[in-house]
Amino acid sequence: MRSSQEPDGQGGQRVVLVTGPSGAGRSTTIHALEDLGYEVIDNLPFSLIPRLLDGPPLSRPVALGIDVRNRDFSATALIELIDRLTRIPEVAPEVLYLDCRAEELVRRYGETRRRHPLSGADTPAEGIAAEMDLLAPIRARADVLIDTSEFSPHDLKAEIGRWFGLGRGHGLAVSVHSFSYKRGVPRGLDMMFDCRFLKNPHWDARLRPLDGRDPEVARYVAADPRFDAFFTRTRDLLLFLLPAHVEEGKSHLAIGFGCTGGQHRSVAVAEKMAKALAEAGWQVSKRHRELERRASGAPGLVQGSGA
Repeated sequence: MRSSQEPDGQGGQRVVLVTGPSGAGRSTTIHALEDLGYEVIDNLPFSLIPRLLDGPPLSRPVALGIDVRNRDFSATALIELIDRLTRIPEVAPEVLYLDCRAEELVRRYGETRRRHPLSGADTPAEGIAAEMDLLAPIRARADVLIDTSEFSPHDLKAEIGRWFGLGRGHGLAVSVHSFSYKRGVPRGLDMMFDCRFLKNPHWDARLRPLDGRDPEVARYVAADPRFDAFFTRTRDLLLFLLPAHVEEGKSHLAIGFGCTGGQHRSVAVAEKMAKALAEAGWQVSKRHRELERRASGAPGLVQGSGA
């Protein structure tokens, strides 16, 4: 399984098969690929897909949405389709599998109150479990696997753009995260830096309701006598390591900055670091986990002392 890259030197018609459990973000991904210039067809019967690809290559790549609602869907049928497309010299197929933790899928279905396609009269959790079992062989065959458990729709669209944007080279996409240690370390971080030693704006009543994106908070954090040395050495370390990761063939690097509440110090440092890396020519995205949870009203946001 590749770590979210383009085909390795394959020629011919590019075909991305988009699948994964219901609720993991397939519709958002299909729309994102369409915005990127792909010819998008959703839930085309398997029997028609080879006929779609007969003849000369299309002028643009194709993305096919596939899920359990397909009329002739089965894991065996999809694997047979993948094998059949792989044997066609003029076609370069990729399987993009959108994964998600079962408990997160249950939460999403609880918010939307939609019925899971495999649940029938059962609870969404039972339908989700059945679908994940059904799709396990497809997951094992995936070329690109993206875990959307902690992604907002905006995050997922950005992720699809990084991996499937047309004309993209084989560079390194860097994501910079801020987070709260109280809620645990985000999944998938490659490197992590602890900002809890810096002076905490939480103890300034005027700054407490703000976050690290606010210039006053950023200036407060940067005024700590230890900040300049910490930031400069961390930036220089990252600028030293990023080219080495490119040489090793890595396509994505996730860097995390944590503090107690994920509101002030980690956000300020992540904002400044993302800007510095972008100015150095790297492709950078940002994610502030705790601020996103607060904005969405999600439960479990850490409040109180030590932000």
